[in-house]
Amino acid sequence: MFKKMSVALLGSACTFMACASDASAFDNSVPNDPPAVLYAPQLPPAPVRVASNSNMGGGFIEFLFGDGPGRGPAYAPERPVYQQQPAYYDQRRLPPMGEPQMQGGYQQGGYQQGALQQDAVDPRQRQLDPKFEKQLVDYSGKESPGTIVVDTPNKFLYLVEGNGRAMRYGIGVGRPGFTWSGVKSITAKREWPDWTPPAEMLARRPDLPRHMEGGPENPLGARAMYLGSTLYRIHGSNEPWTIGTNVSSGCIRMRNEDVIDLYGRVNVGTKVVVL
Repeated sequence: MFKKMSVALLGSACTFMACASDASAFDNSVPNDPPAVLYAPQLPPAPVRVASNSNMGGGFIEFLFGDGPGRGPAYAPERPVYQQQPAYYDQRRLPPMGEPQMQGGYQQGGYQQGALQQDAVDPRQRQLDPKFEKQLVDYSGKESPGTIVVDTPNKFLYLVEGNGRAMRYGIGVGRPGFTWSGVKSITAKREWPDWTPPAEMLARRPDLPRHMEGGPENPLGARAMYLGSTLYRIHGSNEPWTIGTNVSSGCIRMRNEDVIDLYGRVNVGTKVVVL
């Protein structure tokens, strides 16, 4: 009995030793280093499609048909592309902000480069357009010699001389709303006339004097020829730069040297045709 128990204990001990040996072998098979980490290989960047033929306009059509011979490389590495943005501004010149000039107004079709400088010039320094100088010209009208013809639209006064000729002068005429037309005659002539503004003018311009003696400062100038029973006159002016403009309240103004010349050529009773 004792012998059987000894054999059993011995067998158990052997079995335990064998298990311990297997466990030790298993533990020794595990490495002490940390586990290895596997990294995926880095792939090159995806190609970017670049249009190489400007005739196709780029985009999807270039993508489909842009690989023909002689068109250069179809792909390029991806890199930032910065496109210059268009400038959004109006290059048109703005018109000048000053008041329009009296004799010329704004020229149609745009503003000249020197317009601002011209606006700043003293109007008294403006040169008279040569066409408004006194000159002998051809005349093909029907009026008889000795007649005065006032061409309001073109701002000329003609003294018909006959034989197809007339003496022409530049004049200033009525402002819009103050022009008129008709046939009158010279009923009076005055040298260095006084000036008494009519009531209608004083109502528009209460700052005007009620009466002014004749002289160089008088707006009627050196001479005046009165037309019929109206308030209108052919007279001189102390503002020669206004010749060739629409400037008056209905009177016909001339340069002083021109009105003196005309005054000596006509008499009371001369026919005046205003167009």
